[in-house]
Amino acid sequence: MFGQEGRRLRLEWGGEGVTALGVECAVLVVVDVLSFSTAADVVVARGGSVRPIRWSDRARAAEPADPSWSLRPSTLVNVPAGVELELPSPNGATLCDLAAGTGAVVLAGCLRNAAAVAAAARELAAGGPIGVVPGGERWGVNITTSDEAADFGPLRPAVEDLLGAGAVLSALRGYGPASVEAEMAADTFERTSVADALTGCVSGRELIAAGHAADVELAAQVNVSTAAPRLLNGALRP
Repeated sequence: MFGQEGRRLRLEWGGEGVTALGVECAVLVVVDVLSFSTAADVVVARGGSVRPIRWSDRARAAEPADPSWSLRPSTLVNVPAGVELELPSPNGATLCDLAAGTGAVVLAGCLRNAAAVAAAARELAAGGPIGVVPGGERWGVNITTSDEAADFGPLRPAVEDLLGAGAVLSALRGYGPASVEAEMAADTFERTSVADALTGCVSGRELIAAGHAADVELAAQVNVSTAAPRLLNGALRP
């Protein structure tokens, strides 16, 4: 039941969603708008690649060649082609790594590349089910601090990821019957002012208050990228 069997377009949240949908779906699209999926889009669009690192393994992530590069998308807008970054995050990166074990094709979607990712998912699924997994946030995890003791808290569904997932699903309309969850996400995206939602939601306000308004602005752009980051050999690549 929780795998939403019988529907070609499906949506479920977080790691549990990856597990539930990965059993049957040909393609899984992981969505973490603020900020892993957006960061991956920026890098991949420039010809680079991103190796997702589980949050629990973040201490072992390699230092980037340029210390200014980070999970913040605004630090990545000038990365050169060919660069491979190891980016830990408690949501998108962790879910991409988890999804790799399901056997599904894994794509990273956000608002910026929703149409491109939907087109790739449609082709790669070849008629099979497509699952979209908004990552949400985790209570008790603050990526703007260096608290190495911080670990996963319970899932907090996040507006920005609902909209990102909805943008992908909206672009997939016509592919086949959608679950109620997927249909409602697409409807929400189509009826919402994305820029207002991202600056007004808790995650956006938190980043803006920390001085990272440029990251929110980048993440709020819709269909400005043709990149469709696909997980191959452990890295999201063009």
